[in-house]
Amino acid sequence: YQRRVHGGGGIEVSAGLLSSSSPMQPSSTSTTSSSVPPSPSPRTDLRPQALIPDHTPARSNDVLAAVASSGTDEFYSPLPPGYVHGQTKFVIVTGSVMSGIGKGLFTSAVCRLLMNRGMRVQPIKSEAYLNVDAGTLNPYRHGEVFVLDDGTESDMDLGSYERFSDIDQNLSKSNYCTSGAIYRSIIEKERRGEYLGRDVQFIPHVTGETKMIFRNLAQSSNADVVVIEVGGTVGDFENMYIMEAVRELKYEEGRENVCVINLTYIMEPASLGEFKSKAAQLGLKQLMSLGLQPDIIVCRSSKVIPQKIKEKISLAASVRVDHVIGCHDQQNIYTLPLFLWEQGIDECILRHFCSSDLRLKYPRTSENHAKLLSWTAASVVPPAAPSVVIGVAGKYTEASDAYISVIKALEHAAGKLQIKVKILWIPTTELELNPLKVDEVLRRVDGVIVPGGFGSRGFEGMVMTIQWAREHKMPFLGLCYGMQCAVVEYARNMCGLKDASTSEIMPSTPHPVICVLPEQEEVDGLGGSMRVGGFDMNVVPGTLVESLYGKSLIRERFRHRYNVNPQYIEPLARAGAVFSSHPPTRPRIVQSFELPPSVHPFFLGVQSHPEFTSRPANPNPCYLGFLKASMETHRSETDRLLHAGQTVSTIVN
Repeated sequence: YQRRVHGGGGIEVSAGLLSSSSPMQPSSTSTTSSSVPPSPSPRTDLRPQALIPDHTPARSNDVLAAVASSGTDEFYSPLPPGYVHGQTKFVIVTGSVMSGIGKGLFTSAVCRLLMNRGMRVQPIKSEAYLNVDAGTLNPYRHGEVFVLDDGTESDMDLGSYERFSDIDQNLSKSNYCTSGAIYRSIIEKERRGEYLGRDVQFIPHVTGETKMIFRNLAQSSNADVVVIEVGGTVGDFENMYIMEAVRELKYEEGRENVCVINLTYIMEPASLGEFKSKAAQLGLKQLMSLGLQPDIIVCRSSKVIPQKIKEKISLAASVRVDHVIGCHDQQNIYTLPLFLWEQGIDECILRHFCSSDLRLKYPRTSENHAKLLSWTAASVVPPAAPSVVIGVAGKYTEASDAYISVIKALEHAAGKLQIKVKILWIPTTELELNPLKVDEVLRRVDGVIVPGGFGSRGFEGMVMTIQWAREHKMPFLGLCYGMQCAVVEYARNMCGLKDASTSEIMPSTPHPVICVLPEQEEVDGLGGSMRVGGFDMNVVPGTLVESLYGKSLIRERFRHRYNVNPQYIEPLARAGAVFSSHPPTRPRIVQSFELPPSVHPFFLGVQSHPEFTSRPANPNPCYLGFLKASMETHRSETDRLLHAGQTVSTIVN
């Protein structure tokens, strides 16, 4: 016989006696047949057993035989082994009205609040673009590529998640997924025959794969709460399958286990001088038309919104008015968790979960409030604090999001030193067109950073900037490509190798002081092919790097394909260059280049991206040392220029 029953979460599954010879056909054997394995309790995978792939190598004939003998049942909700519904709670963060209103920062702040209460929290960003990862995205279009310790090239929101999380928490590829990665996984499974001849569709297969990613994260991390940020805004064509997946997730897990938060925007047209909520209401109605009823609504705005706006939103979306939270612009993003704590959003989330266990196990206490206050204070600088001006000389200066982690690392160091940092963006492409501007521009700053990049555009402008900083003893920090530019500059002007360059932009150079890494020589593709991720480094004793980190073994994150050519290490060293760190088993691979303090107060280039490991309460040593040096060499001319009205970008307070 065969009958239909409801499995966990109201999903219809097939139950009955399945014969071992024909797994999907009704069996005539008795209920005591030894060929029928006992069903696990509770059922952890709602698919019929014949549809659960064991991922062992199979012969083509075996796959075809399974396809021929399969029935017509579909699996709608694949589950990880041992998964229990409701054991992990889910918070879904969606956006409406417009992009760029801080959904990633809000998600990070929610994680911080729940972590502050002692919960195990895991964030995940679900992006809708078809790229497999963010590695090939142009910084102008999508901002910075943030590198995780395991080598995942991710969206810059992952950087916010890490910066707002605990100091020792590193995220991984499990915390990031894209449409491209999901589609690739589904197509690979289809080619292996894992769908047993079915027509692969958005429902159930794409949505099922998406839910599987969320549940795998919950299962593998043993998280109390998984916070899912849905990329894009409501109404985007490309993220509709993600919206459907989270709708199904809420249905299957039970509404008391999934909290949907919508981040909307309340406009204030300058011509009217008052807030208008109609756009937000329409965005919420579009969300609800997809079957997603919001449980909490966060209203972003430029300033505090009146109570009547909250009441309109509450009525339009059928959300209780005390779950409509106003969130206006903050002077310092690191005050956002404390602000949301004062609004009680963590209590709203736990109240929705209807779980007294979570609220009793992780209560609001004076102790965790004090901890949140301390975390916030680490990044707040008093208004009367002294200031320094830092120049950032790069090729993507028109889009500051391309260097967002550099900005944040400077903020962290500034909080530690209790100073204000102001950034002067220096487009190196313009310096190439007018080299005489180099002296004029760099006299406005107290220190200069040359950040990472690729390609020839702006390269010579970076080299000119570094030469000026070295000759005028201005604090200099070179990051990745910036370090390579520093080596080229030193080879040209201190070693007499006038045509020295990098083989990346000048393959025919007679002096390729920067060349491709040995393991990269046979690489053809671009995506995911660089030396990327966290790597250990041995530090040479008595160097600047050792004095900054205070230890002989350090770890930073990398993203590069080129490095210092080992053939030029000795000539550069004879001219005074110091190569102060290298991989433990590869001493000829240069990871940092510096000048001794007797020659220059602070001149350091690192092949890594130390900004990726900087945290508000624990600034990266490279940035902390660089900012200290910039303070000590503060120029009176900078003050004169600032008082004269020069335009700079204030990034702290």
